[in-house]
Amino acid sequence: MNELEFLTWTRGPGLDIAVGIFLLGVLWRLIEIYTLGRKKDLAAPRHAAGASGLHTVFRRSLPPPGMLKRSPVSYIGGYIFHIGLAIIVFLGAPHILLIQNLVGLSWPSLPSQFIGLTAVVTMAAMVVMLADRINKPVKRFLSTFEDWFTWAVTFLPVLTGWMATQHLLLPYTQMLALHILSAEILLVVLPFSKLFHGFTLFGSRWYNGRVNAHKGVPV
Repeated sequence: MNELEFLTWTRGPGLDIAVGIFLLGVLWRLIEIYTLGRKKDLAAPRHAAGASGLHTVFRRSLPPPGMLKRSPVSYIGGYIFHIGLAIIVFLGAPHILLIQNLVGLSWPSLPSQFIGLTAVVTMAAMVVMLADRINKPVKRFLSTFEDWFTWAVTFLPVLTGWMATQHLLLPYTQMLALHILSAEILLVVLPFSKLFHGFTLFGSRWYNGRVNAHKGVPV
């Protein structure tokens, strides 16, 4: 398979397979979560200021008091990485075009120079967070193979996409094919790994806040 055939496969059958597995995996995981069944809380609700699902979503999105000073890399790096990744995926012109081809939706994109800068900052934040995880004994001890693997499958699409736009290391066609392939691997892995928290993050926070709000406890 030459480079043009490889690119054609990643943009055609490879993408179809990855998107199919991604959609079926997400659907299966969501059905699995929402069909668990939970007993109804028969206790009388205790109202307290700041106790609600929405309050918990907001509160848990901010660092707890004192934690930003104690673990700045985790929080600042995490914010930079997640915001940067969202900007790249949803505001980069090629990605918007892909979404438009898939579902028919489109919106204005940001300049490619800004997306490139965002990619560099995002990668830098991810590398700093990785180094912090390696250098901190407790974080390193708690880290599993899945943590290292999900970091790699998230980092590679950003790296290869940036290298393709900068025409680095390999010819553009080859690097673009590798970028698409790495993104497809990410799509396949996402529903079956910790990366699925992107779909459950706010819902789980809202649910925990709602349950605790019934008890009059703001969390």
